Amino acid sequence: MNEIVKLDTVAAYNMMRGVETLHPLVSVSDLSKAKAMPAKTFNFGLYAVYLKELNCGELKYGRGHYDYQDGTLVFIAPGQVVGMQRREENFEPKGWVLLFHPDLLKGTPLGKHMHDYSFFSYDVNEALHLSDKERQMVLDCFGKIEYELQRGIDKHSKTLITSNIELFLNYCIRFYDRQFITRDNANKGILERFEDLLNDYFLSDKPSTIGLPSVAWCADALNLSPNYFGDLIKKETGKSAQEYVQSKIIEVAKERIFDFNKSVSELAYELGFRYPQHFTRLFKQKTGVAPNEYRMLN
Repeated sequence: MNEIVKLDTVAAYNMMRGVETLHPLVSVSDLSKAKAMPAKTFNFGLYAVYLKELNCGELKYGRGHYDYQDGTLVFIAPGQVVGMQRREENFEPKGWVLLFHPDLLKGTPLGKHMHDYSFFSYDVNEALHLSDKERQMVLDCFGKIEYELQRGIDKHSKTLITSNIELFLNYCIRFYDRQFITRDNANKGILERFEDLLNDYFLSDKPSTIGLPSVAWCADALNLSPNYFGDLIKKETGKSAQEYVQSKIIEVAKERIFDFNKSVSELAYELGFRYPQHFTRLFKQKTGVAPNEYRMLN
């Protein structure tokens, strides 16, 4: 098994890439002026955002591979393991990388809602593909952070740097919203496939053997990361993926509730509930009446 190299500090990363460290907790680097990333596997203790501008190698991330395209942003969060693989020994990387340590965010407005940026948990094949104008906006944000780093550290540095990182991440939310709309070919049919997946699930013996379908199980079956899947379903339907699954459960329950040969408890177990009272609670929450009342009313 290949050794996993830990990258816990900005200085360690910069030393590996041969670039100067201007701030112990944050860095912006022009990759055309840096050494190539070694073909190793790394466990990041940092947030990292790569803007790749050339097809300069293949990144192995989680279960999949991703070939970089021009103007692509890839997000890495602390604790994630990333393997770099190169096709050629001599190639010139081009692009930028923004690194920041979690400690930079402590006591800042950004630190309080960093978890809202769900794209840090997307798989690499769900990376953000930028238009020319979006790419320029990213470079402008990086330029402002770099300007603050070049000035040196003073009492304003942390506020200005984290504010510009937050501005950049908020633009990325907008860009991802656009990607959900414009990348129809890549995302085409995911909602239909999700619906088919749930239909097949409740026609099989899976509910009684493995329980209710979780969002993570559905995402995995559709070869998507849970966060990307959840965000995509939310954009398409206005419901969270969990709410969509619950709606399907109630739809199936309404169809089966008129089989008077089965008690409500038997129906609950058949649908995948471990405890019938959980089914009764969800049914009443979604329909306004308990299962037995629904039977009598209809």
